Amino acid sequence: MNTKRDRQRANRAASVAAAEAAYTRNRTRNRILTYGGIAAALILALVVVNILTGDDSATVTPPTATTVGPSGDPVDTSDSSSECPAVDGSSARRIDFAAAQPTCIDPTANYTAIFDTTEGEIRVDLDAAATPGTVNNFVTLARWGYYDGTTIFRTDPSIDIIQGGSPHTESASDPGPGYQIVDEPTFQADDSGQLVGPYRYVPGQLVMARARGANSASAQFFFTTGANAAGLDGQGIYVVFGETDDTGLGVLQGIIGLHEATGSLGGAPSRTVTINTVTIEES
Repeated sequence: MNTKRDRQRANRAASVAAAEAAYTRNRTRNRILTYGGIAAALILALVVVNILTGDDSATVTPPTATTVGPSGDPVDTSDSSSECPAVDGSSARRIDFAAAQPTCIDPTANYTAIFDTTEGEIRVDLDAAATPGTVNNFVTLARWGYYDGTTIFRTDPSIDIIQGGSPHTESASDPGPGYQIVDEPTFQADDSGQLVGPYRYVPGQLVMARARGANSASAQFFFTTGANAAGLDGQGIYVVFGETDDTGLGVLQGIIGLHEATGSLGGAPSRTVTINTVTIEES
């Protein structure tokens, strides 16, 4: 019996050894195939680079993170979340970010946004004292050129607003710059669970568009153009962060006068209304 058990143990040991040997051979073969394939691919890539560039050093320059903006110009989409744009608006245009903008304004300074549109100029005094976070976000995006070449894609006389700020899609479904900003102030929910806020709406205001959830604004905005904007008072959660003068209001009313009823959001201008640039004056 002992001899039989010894033979069984020996057979099992031999089987294990054979299996281990087979595993080692297969692993070695796979490594050879894998690394050999990688090496071959690298050699082929270098040959292709040399053919395309005619450069014996085969130096490859990484592609820049760019896309094409509404005007057809290249747009830098690399992350700039930790830096501020040039105050004169000379920084390369960027429309995508990994996080919210850093603080780039002086909340004690005065800021004016000048919308140069195909229908006329709209000057807006921004309220950095009451809404510093919202104004900082808008000013910083404007200095990155975020709004340049975009359109007013929505007009809605039922609430007297015109809406813009969507460089990716020129629609309300635009994904935005890649982040959302904090509400100013923090809104509370009513008994039905809906957020309510303190804002009241009159003609000539610059207001942040948003979804119904908390902290859901990012870059889209709208202007109030008439008395029907008071229909939004029951919600009061659209942050008002600027106001235009009578001249600007005249331009806004001219734009909503182009309204044609189309789509599900009221309508759009009968001709393309382009925001050529938004520039910022600081004093």
